[in-house]
Amino acid sequence: MRYNRNIVIDGLGQEGQALLKASKVLVIGGGGLGSPALYYLAAAGIGTIGVIDYDTVDITNLQRQIIHFTEDVGKPKVVSIREKLQALNPDINIITHNERFCNNNAEALIEPYDFILDCADNYATKFLIDDICVQLHKPYCHASVVAMQGEVMTYIPGNACYRDVFGSPPDDAEAITSSQVGILGAVAGIVGSIQATEAIKYITGIGELLVNRLLIVDGRTMGFQMLRVRKE
Repeated sequence: MRYNRNIVIDGLGQEGQALLKASKVLVIGGGGLGSPALYYLAAAGIGTIGVIDYDTVDITNLQRQIIHFTEDVGKPKVVSIREKLQALNPDINIITHNERFCNNNAEALIEPYDFILDCADNYATKFLIDDICVQLHKPYCHASVVAMQGEVMTYIPGNACYRDVFGSPPDDAEAITSSQVGILGAVAGIVGSIQATEAIKYITGIGELLVNRLLIVDGRTMGFQMLRVRKE
């Protein structure tokens, strides 16, 4: 049975697997974070996975965006993602949104889903995700990664959100990007996998979520630091 190793987990069982099948998870960004997150959500049996990305696959993506293959270069990312996830698990529903996530469509895109993963690669999108999820009372998991360091936190309505921790987007001149400092694909893989784990835990009700906590991952030392955060 495909999901047997899920079902035998203490606290998950057949009931938890049924909850995964009935759930809808939206992944915003099909890149370094989205790639591992999408693979693990699909493998776990999430019934409906939505993915938003308006970009095409570039050769420079392949160093970390493991859901895309060399033959996908030039292809819309959502097309590449659909092909990989359907090959991995044909029993789930994949909904693709080949468009930019922006003020005009953010609410409509997020509304149908039970849980959101912020796998975006820029501050403007991250703050927009946070604002809309808070407005719509939607739980979501934020993550980011640059060079060899990443961070993850989960928002549940009524608790600390991204703006409570980071305030407002930095000026463009101050923003650090992966094109400047790089990004190690394996670290993005760790962080994206944590995001998928948070989604699965939320849906099934097992474990303790990263709520009011910011997890810092340092790939250089393999150190994990937990910071307590609070709602402003």
